[in-house]
Amino acid sequence: MAIPIAILDCDLLLHGRGHNTLDRFDLEAVSDAFLHSRFGFPREFILYLIELLREALCRRTQRSRAISPEVQVLAALGFYTSGSFQTSMGTTIGISQASMSRCVSDVTRALVEKAPQFITFNLDPLSREQSFQEFQRVAGFPGVLGVLDCVQVTIKAPTIEDMSYVNKKGFHSVACQLVCNAQGLLLSAETNWPGGLRATDILERSSLNKQMQEAAEGWLLGDRRYPLRKWMMTPVDSPESSAELQYNAAHAATHEIVDKTFRAIRSRFKCLDGTKGYLQYSPERSAAILLACCVLHNAFLQSGFDAWASEAAAAPVEQPDAEQRTEENDGRAEEIRRNLILKHFG
Repeated sequence: MAIPIAILDCDLLLHGRGHNTLDRFDLEAVSDAFLHSRFGFPREFILYLIELLREALCRRTQRSRAISPEVQVLAALGFYTSGSFQTSMGTTIGISQASMSRCVSDVTRALVEKAPQFITFNLDPLSREQSFQEFQRVAGFPGVLGVLDCVQVTIKAPTIEDMSYVNKKGFHSVACQLVCNAQGLLLSAETNWPGGLRATDILERSSLNKQMQEAAEGWLLGDRRYPLRKWMMTPVDSPESSAELQYNAAHAATHEIVDKTFRAIRSRFKCLDGTKGYLQYSPERSAAILLACCVLHNAFLQSGFDAWASEAAAAPVEQPDAEQRTEENDGRAEEIRRNLILKHFG
């Protein structure tokens, strides 16, 4: 059954001048290529997303001539995936700037509400064993629960200057701490950190830190910015033996998964691509948009699509400057890593 979508200018209607200006847009009347090029996703996923968010979007649009959930979803997807300012995307889809802004806000809020459903880090024995097996197949690194990184997304300067959002590169950003599995599915995404915070400080304050301290076994893989912990394996700083070199090589090949995943997210959701411009919103709203894109990434992957399909053409994620660790490596963790290297890479 075709789904009719009303393309309308909500502002005109609210002023009583749009009663006879409705156009009809039928999803089944346009090609798959058109939908994918304009809104960044295949038809079946767009239809799934409309139904997923319909109830939440209807609750917020109870005016008699409100914009439909279908148009709201298309407007938001167009913005997320084009990287265009809302004015140009609103012109493309046929709604005003004010309406476009409301659509993006409402869909973003609805997606953020779905985050606990789509982004979960299960540490039960069955999930843990599955993770071990999948990561070991990547490069032979045992006991991996997930790969960790902290990335930056450029935003405009806050209205009230807050230097905590100025990162080491000198521009304003929000920081996002990500953990993903071997397939690029996000297990954790904390997007609301000021860009000026160090990755180690974010980890220390995050809910992930407490969760991992309670993990029965296994570890995350983190880069050199992070301290070695019994639940966090980092590269050997100055490898000397062949076993340490092999350990570092397996660590790098496995850790690359999280960089590859963020490249795919940034490539698909061009609103996050700092080379195309920056998010022109407050830090809070920018963080919500980033989390909404993370939810969409997982929902797309869980619907059976390739998480990295858009990654090939993406520019590499800029590697962060090395941070001086503020914490010493844990003695027990040093022993765990030594035993790991001897047993599996010696």
